[in-house]
Amino acid sequence: MRRTRAAVLSAAGVVVAAGAGLATAGLGGGSTPAATRGALPPASAPIEKTTLVETQKVDGTLGYGTTRTATGGGGTVTWLAKEGTEVPRGRWAYKVDNLPVPLLYGSLPLYRTLSSGTEGPDVKQFEQNLRALGYTGFTVDKTYDSFTAAAVKRWQDDLGLKETGAITKGSVLIAPGEIRVAERKATIGDRASGPLLTYTGTTRRISVDLDVQYQRLVKKGAEVSIELPEGGTTKGTITSVGKVAKEGKGEEPTSISVGIAVGRQSALGPYDKAPVEVHLTAGRHADVLAVPIGALLARPGGGYAVQLVEGASTRTVPVETGAFSDGRVEITGTGLAEGMKVGIPA
Repeated sequence: MRRTRAAVLSAAGVVVAAGAGLATAGLGGGSTPAATRGALPPASAPIEKTTLVETQKVDGTLGYGTTRTATGGGGTVTWLAKEGTEVPRGRWAYKVDNLPVPLLYGSLPLYRTLSSGTEGPDVKQFEQNLRALGYTGFTVDKTYDSFTAAAVKRWQDDLGLKETGAITKGSVLIAPGEIRVAERKATIGDRASGPLLTYTGTTRRISVDLDVQYQRLVKKGAEVSIELPEGGTTKGTITSVGKVAKEGKGEEPTSISVGIAVGRQSALGPYDKAPVEVHLTAGRHADVLAVPIGALLARPGGGYAVQLVEGASTRTVPVETGAFSDGRVEITGTGLAEGMKVGIPA
């Protein structure tokens, strides 16, 4: 079961203070005690004016994104690329009846035969690919004319195919871009009438099944920090946020899918599939007074206080807590100012 973990500490579990220590601090009621002399705290730290950034740590998976399946349309499988092979436009991931099935880029499947007289957006998509492969002599538009057919014959000749000037269903593989073979689904000699292989894109990315309670923390284009499996961090950018929630099974929460792009692929090392931790920014609090979390003292009636250290004297001041981040906490209270020192109990 995947588990979302909070990196932001809640005030309820931050501080554990011994009863004797609280008594010594003079806590009680809602007023601010006068300064007292006596044993100073074992350590102190200054009140700082700073910016605190709250984050939420969630589990993610490093991989190559969505997996798709290449399905044959008949014949016999005579060659299949190895798993992990990257295939660019114009090359092939498999052969049927010893004829290559080249990869072309696009969003429309080849659902019909393209030949002279055919018109439509699928024609334009094909002609864009033909032009990208270096073939000329035709106009890239929605009409498959004799000039397109002539260019296709030249392409077919270069591939060692029969020069028909037409493109038939199953003779090419259409994908959004360059692909990476994920898994073979067939073997040499099988009928090419079912799944032949699965493939993904060639760029690694992070996918997160995000608990819907944290949906407000993700926005397309926002930057995130990623903790890698063997230590170290890198930056990522949210590229997609699912709009349809997926109901969890058992104790798993209802979630949405979040996609994250990683600009520095080299920072990801050799990993194909691996768990990572993603830090989402939950809130940014600028120009606030902050102290180490360990400086908080629990008040008997609820809430918190800090012990101000003033020379050889101390006094305890009730505070309201705000953001928690990186071991520090935002505080507000009467008479507090940047540079004052607060005690840190043992």
